[in-house]
Amino acid sequence: MNSVKFVIITHVSHVYKNNEYLGYSPYVQEMNIWLKYVDEVIIVAPLRNREITPIDISYQHDRINFKVVPDFSFINLKNIITSIFKLPVIFWKIFWAMKEADHIHLRCPGNMGLIGCFVQILFPNKIKTAKYAGNWDSKNKQPWSYQMQKWILNNTFLTRNMKVLVYGYWENQSKNTKSFFTATYSELEKTNVEKADFTNGTKVVFVGSLVSGKNPLYAIKLIERLVTAGYNVTLDLYGDGVERDSLEGYIKMYKLHEYIIIKGNQNREALKAAYQKSHFVILPSKSEGWPKAIAEGMFWGCIPIATKVSCVPYMLDFGKRGTLLDLNLDKDTEQIGDLIMNQRAYIEKSKIAMEWSRNFTTDVFEKEIEKLLIK
Repeated sequence: MNSVKFVIITHVSHVYKNNEYLGYSPYVQEMNIWLKYVDEVIIVAPLRNREITPIDISYQHDRINFKVVPDFSFINLKNIITSIFKLPVIFWKIFWAMKEADHIHLRCPGNMGLIGCFVQILFPNKIKTAKYAGNWDSKNKQPWSYQMQKWILNNTFLTRNMKVLVYGYWENQSKNTKSFFTATYSELEKTNVEKADFTNGTKVVFVGSLVSGKNPLYAIKLIERLVTAGYNVTLDLYGDGVERDSLEGYIKMYKLHEYIIIKGNQNREALKAAYQKSHFVILPSKSEGWPKAIAEGMFWGCIPIATKVSCVPYMLDFGKRGTLLDLNLDKDTEQIGDLIMNQRAYIEKSKIAMEWSRNFTTDVFEKEIEKLLIK
């Protein structure tokens, strides 16, 4: 087998400590599976001088060439002006990294992925993959940069020799696109899960960034409504973000601290334990790709409560293995309350949710990645 030099173009910010490059654990955990099948890695990404957090893990590869590029964005006039000066440097570094590589891998959607989409056009003969981790649904309203990335990746004239990994099955997919999934747990982790009954209360878990897009406030309001309706329900929120202060303010204002706790960022084992002891996993997102928190919770028998975005209805089999939110507090309180009141229906739904999620292990994921890399 020929030696493979693999380049990753990503917007994920990294940190360098103790001769290791670390980044957001779900992303790095996945990339470490890809990296088992390559000989050398070039990473083009931002690098920050910051402390390591519980959700940072390191790449597992002994030949990493890290090419630092600056962060950039177009969210306001000041950022647009500074980005204009940064872009030539970023284009230049991405171009030479791609020229040097045997396999080009883009992480989209993101600002770095957008630049990568343009530059990869100059390398029509190189083997390429792109992981589009957002919502591929063309009917979904998204930022112009996301739409641009989707259009370029889907265009078989501009983007050649490419497999674009997308979540869900969509109309008018080009031959570039391949419906895909992601995974967190291995076959060896398939241990039996016995959910406690609701006698001592119902446990709900939220795992995700505390940002408006993930809509954690709705999760809090829904639990508040269930408590008001007389249900013994608690919610633990795992994650951090710009909304944390306002969420904690809401919890304090309405005296919800007995029922709702924000736990912050936690490592993989802490999340695994939280799923195992919870009855439901909730994610009222405004947009998603393949929501890992939902798939992870289902793996441990949690019934998912999620919005009807992207491939979520498919994951929940349109309500057969989960609860699809209407984002109407009255309706959503009623449908969750009905499940809490019907232990038999809960157990059945929990079982089929777990059985479905356990089809998507890291072992299966690795075999699919191997097919994309080994020619």
